[in-house]
Amino acid sequence: MTVRIGYFPHNNSLFVLRHRGIVERTLPDVEWVDLRALPETPRADVKTALPSLHSDWLFEDGGYDVIGTGFTPPVTALANGRDIVYLGISGPRIENGRLVAKAGSGIETVADLKGKRVGIAHGSWQTTLLLFALERAGLGWADIEPVDTDVNGGAALLNGDLDAWVGAYPGLAAIEAQAELHTLVDTESLFSHPSLWFTRRDFAEGNREALESILAALQESDAWITENPRAAAQYFVDDIVARGGTADLDAWEAALRGRPFGVDPVSESFLDEQQHAADLLAANGLLPRTVQVRGAVLPWISDFVASTRNATAVG
Repeated sequence: MTVRIGYFPHNNSLFVLRHRGIVERTLPDVEWVDLRALPETPRADVKTALPSLHSDWLFEDGGYDVIGTGFTPPVTALANGRDIVYLGISGPRIENGRLVAKAGSGIETVADLKGKRVGIAHGSWQTTLLLFALERAGLGWADIEPVDTDVNGGAALLNGDLDAWVGAYPGLAAIEAQAELHTLVDTESLFSHPSLWFTRRDFAEGNREALESILAALQESDAWITENPRAAAQYFVDDIVARGGTADLDAWEAALRGRPFGVDPVSESFLDEQQHAADLLAANGLLPRTVQVRGAVLPWISDFVASTRNATAVG
């Protein structure tokens, strides 16, 4: 049986694993599916909906069986009736990014964003971060002008097309080098912002051995990234250059050094954050309904992840 693993650079762990040949030692019939090569889908209305392509491709022909993303896509999947289960989470990525404005713009706090244009990679962790920040300031989604910039909103902030932006490294570093930025809210004060991995329930229940092989391979590969961040960074730089872009190896190495690697079991605190996000996204009209996220937990998966995490730490 062919096992399909989705990957793209924004999930650093799976992107590196694609290049390491570790999964193939136990699952020779692996098919790696690059999300960027899949057919594009219409962009979701940033004011009234969330994109769902990451979870949709778990259920479509030509898609994949396992995927890793940021914080928001699993909540979107569950609210859209997709029967997914969590596989694991990374440690907190609190240094990965933050909500910023240009210094001297007159925007000093999140409350000042009322009626302002705020750039995000919509549907990612950035949507949740912004919504959490607005909630704490007594605002809602309808109080701002959200702008879907994908991950490249820094230039729009600099040229005045945005009033604020949720930036992430390494792209944020390039903007910091060009202008003085004012932090409106950091990530740490809002939520843990982990990477996470999930799959279809039927795949988890019917392919336990394959799933365990993938999770064990992720642990091994992530341990290698921790020990070899510059070599891991080279994979990202090479990919960008192959696509006609330019990338700074030092910046990528710094970004990887600042991120946690290793797969942990889903925790109660993480599930509390996911539930809060689900409730808040639905209340602000971005999801059709709220859900009970704890229904997406299979205890045996958490037990296995914990055992591989402990084995990696001991090794």
